[in-house]
Amino acid sequence: MGSTSAENHGGVGRRDLIKRSAALGLISVPAMSFLSACASGGDSGQDKAKAGKKTAKNPLGVNDTAKMEFVLFDGGFGKEYAEDATKIYQQAFPKATVKFSATQKIQSTLGPRFNGGTPPDLIDNSGAEQMDMGGLVGKNQLTDLTPLLDAPSYDDPKKKVRDTLRPGIVEMGQFDGKPVWILYYAYTVYGVWYSQKALDSLDATYPQTWDDMLKVCEKAKKKGMAGWTYAGKYPYYLPFSLYPMIGKVGGREVLDAIDNLEPNAWKHPAVKACFEAYYELYKKGYILKGTPGLDHIQSQTAWAKGEALFIPNGSWVENESASVIPKDFNLAVSAPSGLDSSDKMPFGTIWASGGEPFIVPAKAANPEGGMEQLRIMLSEASSKNFTGKVKSLTAYNGGTTGVELTPGLKSGVAALEKAGSNVVNPRMQDWYVQLQKEKIGVAGLGEMMAGRLTPAEAISKIQGFADEAAKDTSIKHYKHQ
Repeated sequence: MGSTSAENHGGVGRRDLIKRSAALGLISVPAMSFLSACASGGDSGQDKAKAGKKTAKNPLGVNDTAKMEFVLFDGGFGKEYAEDATKIYQQAFPKATVKFSATQKIQSTLGPRFNGGTPPDLIDNSGAEQMDMGGLVGKNQLTDLTPLLDAPSYDDPKKKVRDTLRPGIVEMGQFDGKPVWILYYAYTVYGVWYSQKALDSLDATYPQTWDDMLKVCEKAKKKGMAGWTYAGKYPYYLPFSLYPMIGKVGGREVLDAIDNLEPNAWKHPAVKACFEAYYELYKKGYILKGTPGLDHIQSQTAWAKGEALFIPNGSWVENESASVIPKDFNLAVSAPSGLDSSDKMPFGTIWASGGEPFIVPAKAANPEGGMEQLRIMLSEASSKNFTGKVKSLTAYNGGTTGVELTPGLKSGVAALEKAGSNVVNPRMQDWYVQLQKEKIGVAGLGEMMAGRLTPAEAISKIQGFADEAAKDTSIKHYKHQ
């Protein structure tokens, strides 16, 4: 463990420091057994359903009597939206058996089924036990979703499904070349979430620079409120605001280098400056006491109760915390504060991208059924249903007409409009899940924010993890094109 004392830089400013520098979860043991089993192919698996006849109403050629199994991650968005979509599938194929289930333990539940060659037809691969996406792609465990994307959209046969999606969704599902392995259904705005009412009570506006952030946190502290809290048990939530801050300070190429596992990418001056900025929150006592021991629900509950002003999170937080957020909370989200006016990207630079990764396993018995279920979910009606029920956008480019936008959703849309083209999309969390969650998150950032590592020690440790991953020939490596 590193020293818990901060380095004393005296009167040296942050920008001077940059110039002087010049520079999960997927549980590890199950992950290894899962990937090794995938590599060996597992058991002989299950028989494929005979393909059905392709028609205008059935463009993917779904077998109308085949069973279709759908397993959903039971998280912040709940399961009602997915259950509603399965009812539409059932109406379209009344002779088919539809099996729907939801779990928070995706890896524990489905890892053995992948190993045995009997996975379900559609999976929402999300949550703390998310299966490693890069590993699944690298071991040829997924179905290419190009047929779905090239199929007529559910609402307009003259439009392909791909032409109805938000920018970046198709590209996010690609790892190497043209195949699309993942369909990210939700469209998530990541950033710093807060109560506008609480901020107003401090006679403050959202801080655009880090010096101003510290001033707002000091104001909050004097009124008995912590500046920040976060999911201490799952500190890979911290990058939801930290990564776009790094991109803002150093440019999106810094994030690309990190994703590409390039040598010394984590030693870039922008990374150092942003780590030191976050460490100041700990050193100045602006983190809610006990945060390292809180999970995502506990930290969100404390924040909703006014114990902390800011929390790094994704747009699912509005639905996930609906039962504890007061009616007059006036939920809002902002892009992260930067360092100062010499940052490479403007204030408003934000991380927004597809969330809730849906996959169709390569060994699914009814892959056409899994893709058809996704086609239904990408209709305007299903998209509106999702947005109305869970307060979040979908990958469908629209679906908000006539839907009353909640405060958080309205704020998220405004943040996207402010960002314009200044949207970053780090890929670490879907290319290298275990590296992102267990190592960068828990062993690196989590230890630093708990005061057990200095920023320099955390950076060194994380760079070591990245170097190990880059040299690991058992995992497939990806790069920004």
